[in-house]
Amino acid sequence: MESVKGLKKFFNPKMISLLFLLVIIVVMFTVLTDGLFIHPINIRTILNLMAVTGLLTLGVGSLIIYGCIDLSTGATGTFCGVIMPMLLQAGAPWPVAVIATLIFGMAIGAFNAVLVNAFGFQSFIATMAVASVVNGLTFVFCKGVAIPVRDEFIVYIGTGRLFDIIPIPIPIMLACFIIYGLLFGKSKFGRSVYLLGGNPQAARLSGLRPVRTSYILFMNCGMLASLAGMLLAARMRSGTTSGTSASQFTGITAAMLGGISFGGGSGSFAGAFVGLLIVTAFNNGLSVLGVLSYWQTVASGALLLFALTLDYLNGRRIARRVAVGT
Repeated sequence: MESVKGLKKFFNPKMISLLFLLVIIVVMFTVLTDGLFIHPINIRTILNLMAVTGLLTLGVGSLIIYGCIDLSTGATGTFCGVIMPMLLQAGAPWPVAVIATLIFGMAIGAFNAVLVNAFGFQSFIATMAVASVVNGLTFVFCKGVAIPVRDEFIVYIGTGRLFDIIPIPIPIMLACFIIYGLLFGKSKFGRSVYLLGGNPQAARLSGLRPVRTSYILFMNCGMLASLAGMLLAARMRSGTTSGTSASQFTGITAAMLGGISFGGGSGSFAGAFVGLLIVTAFNNGLSVLGVLSYWQTVASGALLLFALTLDYLNGRRIARRVAVGT
């Protein structure tokens, strides 16, 4: 009985719409590329591309559910993708370099939380300013030059394959989605985030602690961005000044397309995963067709506008239901 309820909850109207859109994209690009799009190698490429962006989606999605947003994730990931190989070059063992880099990411997230909570800045403005500062620091630290990753284990994590088939970043990303899906769907903390995002006043009256939750979510976002940056650096075998910057808005688009409402308090990471799959498959299909990169940027922007429109229409539908109920 519980499994039936779980399936009904999973296959809600929003999820069915997303899956239908995914099927349309797959069929369209399969026809246009004469079957090349669904070749196993290309499917593996799509999933591998999702790995880095997926971590950013989880971080920013968590904050959007809470009712905030972090526009510094791309800059944080890029910065940390440079810091890790610099620490390795300085002689730090890889566990020390990884932990220290994660702490850097969490520190940036904590600073964002200070600006939002202690100074009362809007998260949109605060994190955008922090992104500018962090981007500048990245250039200062690496002087605009790529920093090679000189550790065999780290490079293996980014480029190796399980059973010589599955790139290691894919199970890392899938495990993170499962963990966050369970955390936000089943735990007391996850429910508190939804309550704070959906009705902050009522949540405060219920004894929840919005400031503490905010710090946890911003630091979590910084940590995931740091992990994404390190994973990309390991895959590329170097940390660069571009890093994860291009993946930031893809992560936001995936989260919102997957049903995480910009107004906070709703959405799931199962939907965010399907949204990420749609965005990545769409961009990959354009690449396979040989569409120039700037047209892919246009298409990504159009998808974000589409996601915002869906979110707006869904918000109006909910508001009408509430009005009728009262």
